[in-house]
Amino acid sequence: MTDFVNVENLTKKYGDLIAVDNLSFTVKEGEIFGFLGPNGAGKSTTLNVISTLIGYDSGNITVCGYDMAKDERKIKALIGLVPQDVAVYENMSAYENVAFFASLYGLSGTALKAAANEALEFVGLSEHRKLRTSKMSGGMKRRLNIACGIAHKPKLIVMDEPTVGVDAQSREHIMSSIRTLRSGGATIIYTSHYMPEVQEICDRIAIIDKGRLAAIGTKEELLEIITDVKTIYITCEFPPDQKESTELSVDRVLDDLKAVPDVRYVSFDPDESRFKIDVTLGSDAVTPLLRIFMDAGARIHEVQNEEPNLETTFLALTGRELR
Repeated sequence: MTDFVNVENLTKKYGDLIAVDNLSFTVKEGEIFGFLGPNGAGKSTTLNVISTLIGYDSGNITVCGYDMAKDERKIKALIGLVPQDVAVYENMSAYENVAFFASLYGLSGTALKAAANEALEFVGLSEHRKLRTSKMSGGMKRRLNIACGIAHKPKLIVMDEPTVGVDAQSREHIMSSIRTLRSGGATIIYTSHYMPEVQEICDRIAIIDKGRLAAIGTKEELLEIITDVKTIYITCEFPPDQKESTELSVDRVLDDLKAVPDVRYVSFDPDESRFKIDVTLGSDAVTPLLRIFMDAGARIHEVQNEEPNLETTFLALTGRELR
């Protein structure tokens, strides 16, 4: 595959803050390219630059062979943007929204009507074309958001968290739609905080941190970077009759877990009452870990072992979970 997007030595500053620091990477034509980074890593800034929404201080960017410094208008015509925040008009119907955004790319008359109807059919909203956006569910709004971004048949589609807050059925519909777009010849830059999505759908993945490229490659290539860590999940509860509060118990357990040899990282999910513990692969750390929970008076409900995956790779490279 040829390079469709080429970013060389991109730098973007906000005053004294360097948001993107000499960043370079390529996106191949016809691939779904995952672009990941923790909060504040420069991910959104980079996507905004590629989407021609903001300028940059230095570097070279080409899209489909066009130089952004010289041919920005031509690049704009090639791009479809599906932003994280739903960008549709609440007082307009589904059809009116899609037709409006498609018209911004020069479509009119019969061609505009056909493009709007085709986009609505593509995302499964044909039967709701007259429905006002204010009456739609969250999943329907997400699908409408996609329709507005693809009606003009862009060659490059930038999708920023397109499945945030949707139900499982809408998520699967969106995933299927993205694959179909790629099959139709589109190149897609895709971001998500939900790592299983990225593993499932992306051909290659770039991870950035502090404005710089941390790693890039296929899922298999990235997993090869981190081969010495496994994750242990322990789900438990603290009896209500304990003298100390559950919050204090959790803090105490977290501190004790961090002191165990071979423990790399620990966290606690209060919604699931589950501890996540990254340990050195091959380490016999389970026994001392369980002893900590028993000493704290916890009732253990489940213990799960998970071999290295993309999430552990991301954590090892950035030191932070993807949020």
